[in-house]
Amino acid sequence: MAEIFSNCFGNGSKKRNNSNSSQSEIVGEQERVLKANDRTFNAQFKYADNYIKTSKYNVLTFIPKNLFEQFQRLANFYFLVLMILQFIPWISSIVWYSTAIPLFIVLAFSAIKDGYDDIQRHRSDSQVNSRISYIVRNGRLEEEKWMNVKVGDIIRMENEHFIAADLLVLSSSEPHGLCYIETAELDGETNLKTRSALPETVSLGDIVRDISNFDGQIHCEAPNNRLDRFEGKLTYKGTPYPISNENLLLRGCRLRNTRWCYGVVVFAGRESKLMMNSGKTTFKRTSLDRFLNILIMGIVLFLIAMCLICTILCGVWEWVTGRHFTDYLEWDRTIVPNPEEKGSRQIAIISFLMFFSYIILLNTVVPISLYVSVEILRFVHSLWINFDTEMYDEKMDTSARARTTTLNEELGQVQYIFSDKTGTLTQNIMTFNKCSINGRSYGDVYTPRGEQVDIDENTPSIDFSYNRWSEATFKFYDKTLVDDTKRKITEVEQFWRLLALCHTVMPERKAGSQLEYQAQSPDEAALTSAARNFGFVFKSRTPQSITIEVNGKEEIYEVLHLLDFDNVRKRMSVIVKDRKGKIKLYCKGADTIILEMINPNTSSLLKDATVKHLDKFASDGLRTLCVAYKEIEESYVREWLKRLKEANLDRYNKDEKVDKLYEEIEKDLNLLGATAIEDKLQDQVPQTIAKLAAANIKIWVLTGDKTETAINIGYSCRLLTEDMKEIFVIDGKTEEEVEVQLKDIRRRIERGTSQPLFDTMSIDSDDSVKRYIEEQYQILKTHREREEEIANKNRDNPNLPSPTGHIRLFEPTNAPGNSAFYDNTSRGPNYNYNIAQFHSEPGSIPTITTNDVVLPKPKEQQQVPVEQSREEDPNLPPQEGFALVINGNSLVHALKPKFERMFLEIGCLMISVICCRVTPLQKAQVVDLVKRNKKAVTLSVGDGANDVSMIKTAHIGVGISGQEGMQAVLASDFSIAQFRFLQRLLLVHGRWSYFRMSKFLRYFFYKNFSFTLTHFWYSFFSGYSAQTIYDPVLISCYNLFFTSLPVLAMGIFDQDVNEEYSLAYPKLYIPGQYNLFFNMRIFIYSVFHGIASSLIIFFVPYGALFEATDHSGRDMNDYPMLAFTTFSALVVVVTGQIMLDTAYWTVFTYVVLLGSLAFYLGLVIIIYEVMPVKFIANTVASMSYGVVFRALSSSQFWFSLLMVTVVLLLPIMLNRFFWFDTHPSYADRLRVRHKLPKDARGKEVPSKQLPRTAVTRRSRRGSLRSGYAFSHSQGFGELIAKGKLFKNIEHLRMPSNRSSPTKKGLAPIIETPPGLIAAVATVPQSNQQSRPTSRDESRSQSVMSTPHSIIVNQDDEPLPSFLRNDNPSKPAHPGYTSATVPRQTPREVPTHFPAYPPNIPPTSNAHRRQSNHDHVISSPMPLPASSNSSTSSASQGPRFVGRQRRQHLETEV
Repeated sequence: MAEIFSNCFGNGSKKRNNSNSSQSEIVGEQERVLKANDRTFNAQFKYADNYIKTSKYNVLTFIPKNLFEQFQRLANFYFLVLMILQFIPWISSIVWYSTAIPLFIVLAFSAIKDGYDDIQRHRSDSQVNSRISYIVRNGRLEEEKWMNVKVGDIIRMENEHFIAADLLVLSSSEPHGLCYIETAELDGETNLKTRSALPETVSLGDIVRDISNFDGQIHCEAPNNRLDRFEGKLTYKGTPYPISNENLLLRGCRLRNTRWCYGVVVFAGRESKLMMNSGKTTFKRTSLDRFLNILIMGIVLFLIAMCLICTILCGVWEWVTGRHFTDYLEWDRTIVPNPEEKGSRQIAIISFLMFFSYIILLNTVVPISLYVSVEILRFVHSLWINFDTEMYDEKMDTSARARTTTLNEELGQVQYIFSDKTGTLTQNIMTFNKCSINGRSYGDVYTPRGEQVDIDENTPSIDFSYNRWSEATFKFYDKTLVDDTKRKITEVEQFWRLLALCHTVMPERKAGSQLEYQAQSPDEAALTSAARNFGFVFKSRTPQSITIEVNGKEEIYEVLHLLDFDNVRKRMSVIVKDRKGKIKLYCKGADTIILEMINPNTSSLLKDATVKHLDKFASDGLRTLCVAYKEIEESYVREWLKRLKEANLDRYNKDEKVDKLYEEIEKDLNLLGATAIEDKLQDQVPQTIAKLAAANIKIWVLTGDKTETAINIGYSCRLLTEDMKEIFVIDGKTEEEVEVQLKDIRRRIERGTSQPLFDTMSIDSDDSVKRYIEEQYQILKTHREREEEIANKNRDNPNLPSPTGHIRLFEPTNAPGNSAFYDNTSRGPNYNYNIAQFHSEPGSIPTITTNDVVLPKPKEQQQVPVEQSREEDPNLPPQEGFALVINGNSLVHALKPKFERMFLEIGCLMISVICCRVTPLQKAQVVDLVKRNKKAVTLSVGDGANDVSMIKTAHIGVGISGQEGMQAVLASDFSIAQFRFLQRLLLVHGRWSYFRMSKFLRYFFYKNFSFTLTHFWYSFFSGYSAQTIYDPVLISCYNLFFTSLPVLAMGIFDQDVNEEYSLAYPKLYIPGQYNLFFNMRIFIYSVFHGIASSLIIFFVPYGALFEATDHSGRDMNDYPMLAFTTFSALVVVVTGQIMLDTAYWTVFTYVVLLGSLAFYLGLVIIIYEVMPVKFIANTVASMSYGVVFRALSSSQFWFSLLMVTVVLLLPIMLNRFFWFDTHPSYADRLRVRHKLPKDARGKEVPSKQLPRTAVTRRSRRGSLRSGYAFSHSQGFGELIAKGKLFKNIEHLRMPSNRSSPTKKGLAPIIETPPGLIAAVATVPQSNQQSRPTSRDESRSQSVMSTPHSIIVNQDDEPLPSFLRNDNPSKPAHPGYTSATVPRQTPREVPTHFPAYPPNIPPTSNAHRRQSNHDHVISSPMPLPASSNSSTSSASQGPRFVGRQRRQHLETEV
């Protein structure tokens, strides 16, 4: 702890040069020079040590820094100045501690909260800094804490250790100096990656003495935030050697499957790449706080204006009247010089001092209690989040936590969500769900009646216990596949052999002969695991052989060649030779690639059925692969291998020749079938995204995964849908390409909307709800249709749904004077509208209502019939629109100053945006771009250290307690266990917090203006002497006792609709996004309401008592009577007002409302009637002694209370009833609906669940194929072929018979990670003007002119002739086309994703998909080939996909 303390005040607290969006290197350092094992040499450069600090304060800086942050609030600074003024006795009419005590409470409360949060950060820092590492020093290993590691130190790491700093690898336990790391904390990927040492340092091995004598000198780049780049050189024994990112281990990574590893520290602490990507902890304030600062400035100006008026009038009164009565009202001689002169000089001094007296007197227009109450409300709102059992995750035993209490109401105003993918939306767990073998589909479960069963947790799975190698975690439900495997059907066995042989998985033996697979990608692991559980067990491999076990018998295959994967080929193959001398090539890859390479003589029935199954799997949201094989003659293989060797020796055309040979041997394959893997989403992710999108929240996914993987997940979680007009892909690698793509997308959007969006859009302008509504109204104005008979029917029974699906109860505004609930007799349009009128109601087609005129959505935009629309969830987001996919390389250029505005404009018009292959800093840059330019609240959600930067940048950061550690949670403002809890956090807690805080502020300003301005009116009758109209005791108790608890109760418990309706109708969330509940207009209304109330509260009692006498004839027009009557009227009116404002009554609400009145009455009786006079003889209250009973016995008192109450509250009641009856809000209608009897409510529309079952997925996804499931990269097969991954081959083969005393209990490490190259997928484009070209023409097309586009929903050529639609007059489904731009690329191989929107009725050319394939029945599940099937578009016959018009229709995803 002493070391930590010293760092807090020493090196650890030095100013840090943080990287930002425009700066990637440490200022002042151009190149880093360091020597290994030489701290003296390295100390001269003053490099940062390995101590990290994410906290904001330490013991010395806490008080001054926290006070500085708190006094940034204008109100706190205002009260500080006010308190200072109260120390001046000549101007203070109120004691100083009346302001000092509440101010101290506010500052202390906030400081305690901030201090607690920072203590948590200190604990986290201490935990990390105190981790133990092993430093090589003086020929031996010494334990050292992470914080004491220095640049140039050599560290020894062991398996499962976290990397302490950025290190250059020197040697490792694995062959060729390889080591394996998991980079989940950096990029979110859990796949293992390889790093290697230089061959010149590998020989150092594990000999500590040699490593201690290592004196290499490193020259490298300065610290920067580039995770994918590192350049430098190592000078060792006088010879320089180049070093790159492949030799660097980054802080935050974890050493996996490597027993030990040595590395020299290059960057440490805050200069490490992880920390430079983490961003800076900033003080976050809500938009409401910023708005309050503006209001405070306005109120202060208003206060100054009132004080100036009183000052001027004071001078006038003193000159005209006051100076003649100085014998009665004597001037203070200690401050007024020569008072006997009674001149202008003396009056000027008095007036000047009176200005400050009025400042103090009227300061309650900005009461300090406001901020005390706000902090209390925020704290309680945080407790609601912490104690919400609906956001408790039993599996992880984790509940939601509000880690800060200052951002609760901001949760109700979010417009943009930036989400990580891996660990946030997905579990990063792949499962083998379905497959197609020889035209038969496996994986679906059917009842004896032929009905498909939805598989869930309660569905019984197959028992694989008969297989000793089976895995308990493997689940499969279709028993027919097990039966066919046991029957040894040839095609089924070949299928499993292919999965067991064609891969790059490495086996690992654990204790007890337990077999585990180390896969480069989770897809590979899932396929190999499936083969293992079905009895085809991959057991071991060497560079020349693969051993599998089939039904208890070992089969050894000689590996002749491994045709490795790359992102152009999109496939991998292996050529093996069995014991009988037969040579086979097994191949798996993207479906469109494999289908083009199969033998032309392949049965069309087999191909059609496989394509159908691929479409069905993709409609289920699964990741698909095709598998095929062929037998090869040995003589041909030898000759081919000879030519391959010659091609590899070619220095100039090696790649082209090798690719050509690969294509040659991989043609004429025999199609086996297809596989379907599910990338498991987190629970209820699609439903959550649908709810958030329906709440007008735009979701941007920022992920480090490759493009294709992100797109697949986008479809699975319904960020992308087949109903979208276009999905744009920006994949340019140069600035020019990105510019062309951005401009082309803008042009297409403008053309699609028939108006120049970007000429009229201003990012800096306010989001005007009225303007938005007017624009929508103008768009739909020409489509107004309303039949009179439907209107008459709805008048008779407003709760009956109309034939168009509208529930009359929920239609928006009617004309004034007519009840929206009971009658509608308006004539003529009335164009008064508000945001609540933009909610399509349950079971209705989306409409816009302008009071009495209902405008249905244009027919061309209504993609589903009315009958179908009734079955859909009315709160699902609009599916028509655009989506954008952009990769990291393109994002670098798009975020440049000259393009960022265009990129933002385009992104903000999209329903969803997916950014792929982005670094942590790029995530923060995207968030910052939206945050800077859009007046909208942003929220970032993630679960790993790679998400910390964007979590800190956004207005609100949400951390998910995931598998990637707690870094995201520790940096977040709120933490949840699952992404699904985000909808409740925003739609319930966020919305309620904003709603309650808005009502609280409206009422608070009203009641304090009503209270304070009576002093102003009284000053006209008190000689402008700053005399209070109320008793000082009652002034002190007004905000503390009489009115504090009722408004707090409303701010804590009030709700317009319950939590079920808040979730079921997410459009209720929209008003918060536009600040409709509290804005300048509402504030001004509250101010005028308070001013009017203060006038009535003062002048009604003043008039009633002006010439009043009691029953004995005594004058009642005295100060005590006026003060008591006025204050009593004030308390009654503000209490009655909050009764009208409270929408949700609880027992506590009743208690505090009635209790406040009772407490006031009891307090005044005690002070003015019961308490002995001697206790109040020396106070102002003494003059009011006995006034209570005197007032209660007076008719003028009761008349004043009645008049004030009626005049102030009755108009409010009438006004609210009028608007509630004629212009009810969306929430008003829902409350009425909720209070109606269930039989009178009409059809309830609960939140429709979207379980990821086969039926629902098929209906929503059509036939859009995922295409390609690989997530690993090129080069892994080469490592296997060269034997670099094998340290002890015999150990892999016979682990039970071989052991070594130095390796006991240590499993061989045999896994390598995927690289960072994204797989390329291309899809066809529907273009009515393009013409099909031949395959040869396609191949001859120049790569320089290859266009790039992405199509969703394709129904074009080529098709077999018997299925081709030769009638050009028959329409086809519309194609959705993206930007098409030329791009230079080595070679493109298209992957096609044909899709049919499930909600679009089939067009007249649908018959071309129908064919008589009914005799191809290979399972109890009926093949969807019947022409009379109407379940979905996927059942209209087989879908054929091939290489289509390549020169026009390809794109790299």
